[in-house]
Amino acid sequence: MIEVLIVLGVLLIITLIISMIAYKMAFYSPKKRISNVYDIPDEDQPEEANAFIYKMIEDMQSRKCEHITISSHDGLKLFGRYYHFVDGAPILLQFHGYRGSAERDMCGGNKVAFERGYNCLVVDHRAHGKSEGRTISFGIKERFDVVAWCNYIVDRFGENTLITISGVSMGGATVLMASDLNLPKNVIGIWADCPYSSPKDIINKVVSNDMKLPAWILWPFIWLGAFIFGGVNLNATSAEKALKKVKIPTYIVHGETDKLVPVEMSTKLASINPSLITVKTFKNAGHGMSFIVDNANYIELEDEFWQYCIKEYHNKLKKTV
Repeated sequence: MIEVLIVLGVLLIITLIISMIAYKMAFYSPKKRISNVYDIPDEDQPEEANAFIYKMIEDMQSRKCEHITISSHDGLKLFGRYYHFVDGAPILLQFHGYRGSAERDMCGGNKVAFERGYNCLVVDHRAHGKSEGRTISFGIKERFDVVAWCNYIVDRFGENTLITISGVSMGGATVLMASDLNLPKNVIGIWADCPYSSPKDIINKVVSNDMKLPAWILWPFIWLGAFIFGGVNLNATSAEKALKKVKIPTYIVHGETDKLVPVEMSTKLASINPSLITVKTFKNAGHGMSFIVDNANYIELEDEFWQYCIKEYHNKLKKTV
């Protein structure tokens, strides 16, 4: 009996150690970790593409913005930058990617807002940038932050101010996960760039394809690490689950040569509800690079989509009067 207890104790300790390592690697954000906005992931893009990104980052940093903080549903202080360009215009609410930065990942979205006459609020995810938190939850908790930011906009600018929500990579998956929550009625559309279908799908893809490790063995430890040390249930929801209940127009874009998040994840998401979800793939575009590879077409598609969302919103209002 004692031998059995010893064995069980050893197995428990090993399980906790592996789970803690998994949590530290995938979910933990060190307090002193600072993201370099000019640190661009290598997607085999030409040097002129990097120069284009650097220029958009510099342009974004040169634009005046208001620093804003709000409280999350679980007591964290969240940080965002509000760019006011046109009085009364819709507000584009934007979310960056995993271990990324708002100014790097959303500099293209800021460019769209500036050039097309929208206002925008660019957010630092929890556990990133100037927002509080130490655990990145792959959209599980961040989806409630999307709602909190939407509510902030309504409280400050009024319920007649139209809101669109958009994100890239984890930010894209997060806004999709928020689609079945209690979003304000003036949220008119969702734009997701290279989102993953679920936290489990993307984590297992990275573990098996990129790290060459057995995901089917490690997933229980990864899930346990997130749950014990981060308070996150990775199976709580996913973009795939949320989109089954989406009620507003949704547009998904994805690079066809994305090495991190397979383009098939987006095509699968779009098939869930074709009447409300549109997907567009871009040739020769890596992860988050569709905007760079075909900039003019990307901006035109996004602007057309927002205009469509605005029109649909006003049509619905007319029907209710």
